[in-house]
Amino acid sequence: MIAQLPVTAADIDAAASVLAPVAVRTPLISSPALDALTGGRIFLKAEVLQRTGSFKFRGAYNRLSAIPASVRGAGVVAFSSGNHAQGVAAAAQLFGMAATIVMPADAPVSKRERTKSYGAEVVLYDRLREDREAIAGEIAAGRGATVIRPYDDPLIIAGQGTAGREICEELAVRGIAPDIVVAPASGGGLVAGTAVAVKSRFPHAAVMSAEPEGYDDHARSLAAGHRVAHGASEPTICDALMAQIPGEITFAINGALLKQGVTATDVEVGRAVAFAFRELKLVVEPGGAVALAALLAGRFAVKDRAVVIVLSGGNVDADLYTRLIA
Repeated sequence: MIAQLPVTAADIDAAASVLAPVAVRTPLISSPALDALTGGRIFLKAEVLQRTGSFKFRGAYNRLSAIPASVRGAGVVAFSSGNHAQGVAAAAQLFGMAATIVMPADAPVSKRERTKSYGAEVVLYDRLREDREAIAGEIAAGRGATVIRPYDDPLIIAGQGTAGREICEELAVRGIAPDIVVAPASGGGLVAGTAVAVKSRFPHAAVMSAEPEGYDDHARSLAAGHRVAHGASEPTICDALMAQIPGEITFAINGALLKQGVTATDVEVGRAVAFAFRELKLVVEPGGAVALAALLAGRFAVKDRAVVIVLSGGNVDADLYTRLIA
């Protein structure tokens, strides 16, 4: 069944070869504190230590590597609330390509400034009143640039899947088969790539998406058997996880491979961010901590099980972070 999906384990292997010279092989960390607290054997994939501070660099670099040299001069255009923006900007810089990123005006200042630091042009839009894809498409059409989508692209998904591939390799060295793997989800690219990688090597593992409460379009879609929008309107501190509906390509994978979706409230996410600071000595942004939050809140049974939690990013504004860890 995995071989018939839009992304295969072979695609992820190919992406791993592309990324090997440039991406960080992030550590899989064990935590005695978490083991004692939960009764499980917990491992944390620290994508906060990835280039640009999140897993997004993986997919962006893999996608840009496939752009023909003859059209690279026109540059790339992306739309993102921050982490994909930085991933694309950094990858474009490595390839010597111009990058324009369409970002919401309410995106964290740190993410906007970091995106600019990689040499990208940032175009701001109103998240509530404007269509970021339309803006990006218009810019790309005028320049002949390539649009780099944040998740609904097989090359992006394969790149993100290299994180899952590394999880499998690290666990195999330790002689451990994972029972549960949980990754944050917005559009679903990370959890889709992770699911392909994990299920191809450990078919009995349960892979789950984690989302902020209310922004649970994956959980709803998995329960319904088709894509369902969340319809949330209240703000969340998980600014990286606010996609309204799973991607078409990502859900073709996630609908087939994921066991379920889990959620955590903003309060629980804040506690997870603080826990990561105190116990793990890691800076994790709210969206990157939602799977950890679901674990700490007891959203799924872990006693006597080997569980992998993906900490997907660490790009958080200092003011918000200070409030959360306090």
